Amino acid sequence: MVDVNAVSTTNLVPTDPVVSDVPKPPQAGKSTRHGFTKILEANALLLLTIAFAVFFSLWPRTSDMFFTMENIGILLSGQAVVGIVSIGVLLPLITQEFDLSVGSNAALSAVLVTMMVSSGVPVGVAVLGGLVTGLLIGLFNVGIVNVVGITGIIATLGSSTILVGILTHVTGGLALTSKIPPAFTTVGNGNLFGIPIIFMILIGVAAIAYFFLEHTPFGRQLYASGSNPAAAKLVGIDIKRMKAIAFVACGVLAAIGGILYVTRAGGASPKIATVFLMPAIAAAFLSAAAVKPGRYNVWGTIVAIYFLAVLNNGLSLAGAPAYVSDYSNGAALILGVAVAVVIRRRRDGARA
Repeated sequence: MVDVNAVSTTNLVPTDPVVSDVPKPPQAGKSTRHGFTKILEANALLLLTIAFAVFFSLWPRTSDMFFTMENIGILLSGQAVVGIVSIGVLLPLITQEFDLSVGSNAALSAVLVTMMVSSGVPVGVAVLGGLVTGLLIGLFNVGIVNVVGITGIIATLGSSTILVGILTHVTGGLALTSKIPPAFTTVGNGNLFGIPIIFMILIGVAAIAYFFLEHTPFGRQLYASGSNPAAAKLVGIDIKRMKAIAFVACGVLAAIGGILYVTRAGGASPKIATVFLMPAIAAAFLSAAAVKPGRYNVWGTIVAIYFLAVLNNGLSLAGAPAYVSDYSNGAALILGVAVAVVIRRRRDGARA
């Protein structure tokens, strides 16, 4: 997997005090250009998202529908579930591991919560059951990766396939939509101060993830374990522990996404397993091209989610076939990896 995390060996091994203490002569023009390039790199995807939004607001085929309060509400709330699942994908990705089970994890959690709520189980107990399901799936993935020694991409592909089998066995491949309490769906469809509640939950989850990843020793160790595992081991970081926490947190976040899907859709479908997977992975990869270029990051993931949402929503309003979103998601995945590789190579070249 491509190494794009920003923490390098220079963060783990003490630098030469002689070299690091020598002040370098200022180069004002070069510094200004370098600073402008960094700002442009960090905000390029956000600017592209705004450009697409302006385009679809002015394009005669979509101008009547795109820039309306109803459509903006759909854009904000419709991507909240995928956004939370994407943040889950981000955590193993930082440690150079994949979790391909997030879609089926979210679907199974959604189905179980729907079945429990529909059968009269208190909502709180049902939600707890969904979270425990995600936690157990995360622990199962950890066991395969850390104990058996199989790479995350193979381990989670296997667990995802098993979960899809369970979903089909439990539901018969049919959606569950009966006896969902109206109060339960208020979270997914209600507004607070004119803002969708489910979108506010996404921002809250993103803020918590950002804090832990960027402002705690745990976050720095997680990035270090993925950036340079050998150097991380030398400074005492337990790589397996970092991966275990990442996979378990990913499992719980996928379950939260599944539960929120129930609150929004008023039911669950086993088919969401495939619906969530590709956009979530594409956004997590594309995060390395936004906010902190060359580094998988939380706010870059949010920008990537809404970049894809604006693009797919605009094309849908223009009458494009549904499969076009598959094209854009796949292209975004390739673009995200390519941009991360280019930025990383350029920075490595600058250090050399």
